Amino acid sequence: MPPVPPPVSAPPKPTWDPKQPEPPYPWLRPTIRIRLTLLYGGMFLIAGILLLSIIYMLAAQAMHVGSDLPFKIVSGKVTSEVCYLPQNASADDFNAAVNTCVNHQRKEALDTLLNRSLLALVGLSVIAFAFGYAMAGRVLSPLGRITRIARRVAGTDLSRRIELDGPDDELKELADTFDDMLDRLERAFTAQQRFVGNASHELRTPLAINRTLLEVHLSDPQAPPELQQLGKTLLATNERSEQLVEGLLLLARSDNQIIERKPVDLAEVASRAVDQARGEAEAKGVEMREELAPAVVQGNGVLLERIALNLVQNAVRYNVPEDGWVAVSTELLPGQAVLVVSNTGPVVPAYEIDNLFEPFRRLRTERTGSDKGVGLGLSIARSVARAHGGRIIAEPREGGGLVMRVSLPV
Repeated sequence: MPPVPPPVSAPPKPTWDPKQPEPPYPWLRPTIRIRLTLLYGGMFLIAGILLLSIIYMLAAQAMHVGSDLPFKIVSGKVTSEVCYLPQNASADDFNAAVNTCVNHQRKEALDTLLNRSLLALVGLSVIAFAFGYAMAGRVLSPLGRITRIARRVAGTDLSRRIELDGPDDELKELADTFDDMLDRLERAFTAQQRFVGNASHELRTPLAINRTLLEVHLSDPQAPPELQQLGKTLLATNERSEQLVEGLLLLARSDNQIIERKPVDLAEVASRAVDQARGEAEAKGVEMREELAPAVVQGNGVLLERIALNLVQNAVRYNVPEDGWVAVSTELLPGQAVLVVSNTGPVVPAYEIDNLFEPFRRLRTERTGSDKGVGLGLSIARSVARAHGGRIIAEPREGGGLVMRVSLPV
């Protein structure tokens, strides 16, 4: 019987990503660190060579290499045109005069060398700084491109990509990582928008069917009073559920940046909101005050109207029982448009202000009634303001009530 061959073992699992093989010599990878090292090292070497060459030429010029000596011998006598040499002096006096002459020439040469070297250093420094600035801009230009693309993505949409070309260094790795992150964000936002659209249909349809069935049963004149009262209660509950669904869907949509912007006048938006809330205000005995000045911003008119309507409705609903008022004003300030909604009402502690903007959060006492909303009005207003690049600030009003200030960039 022939021997059984041993089983073939599987090859070892690779420890690196086959899609991105590692280079054979990682230390030779043209990283930004190596490029900067070579750049500034080369600049230093070139500057040193230039400086040494200039110093050598200046020294040669100062020492008068190849020129005549400062003194010469004529007919057995030593004479000089630049130094004083005594003719009928002793050997010691003559040597002292020669030494003085030579030292004087050396001092002049060194002074000249120092002055010209300083001028050469200043010139080389200017050239080095200009060259370094240009090279640093060239090396960091991909980072500027990444920054510009990031700003465009934040201000418009998530479909833009950097797609940086060039050497495989840290900056390209950063750009590729940023592109991958944008891909994931775009998929997440697309999935969110798809979910909001599906939820909008799936949640509204059964509520609309329930409302229709309840209204049909309530229209029956032969229905007993108990059934009529139960139908009205269920209809009010269904209406509240519809408001809750609408608020949640609007809150989900308003969390995204506004891509399509058009000129919108806050004064017109606030006027429409006041007109819609006027009937409820008259029923509660609340006086409406308007002081509207033109304030045009770039944004979505429907969402901006929802901000004004939510603030005005909250100001009307959470007011005092008698002699209450709501003041709505708009104004245009340098660089921003402001919508202010102030009202009388119960005293709101300063430490409760931030809680009012949280979903389903109300004040512990006055804001617990189920007939005053679903607790999403201020959350939606803050979300819409952020989507427009603005902010909303709430401040307690002296004597009770709130002052809501919405600031939007123009």
